[in-house]
Amino acid sequence: MKIIVIDGQGGKIGKTIIEQLKKDHPGLELIAIGTNSIATAAMLKAGADYGATGENPAIVNSRDADIIIGPIGIIIANSLLGEITPAMASSIGSSHAHKILIPVNRCNHHVVGCKQLSSGDYIKEAVEYLDTLITDGFRAK
Repeated sequence: MKIIVIDGQGGKIGKTIIEQLKKDHPGLELIAIGTNSIATAAMLKAGADYGATGENPAIVNSRDADIIIGPIGIIIANSLLGEITPAMASSIGSSHAHKILIPVNRCNHHVVGCKQLSSGDYIKEAVEYLDTLITDGFRAK
């Protein structure tokens, strides 16, 4: 199963996701894709097995990923203060991967219907959802 974690800025969301997944599933292979080197380094330090930085790795790895997890901005062009290029957003958004998106109500977008939780609580929910997929024997399409 190919799981990629995508994050930008300082990589805090991606770092926390990887830490929690590695704690619960130490053998799970995770690929960290940072929109900048700081985000990539944070996710690698958290325990990602592989890491790459920038637009091309996001596009290439989205093509055959089974699961993509990250902040909701990864599917919105020019989000994360411009770190998500239109090509990245299009590639990630059109990927056949199952996407687990963490709501972040900043940068001029708001997800209606989301509870007012901390980023940590949203990440916990996302990791629990991924745990359910793994436990139920998730199969790539």
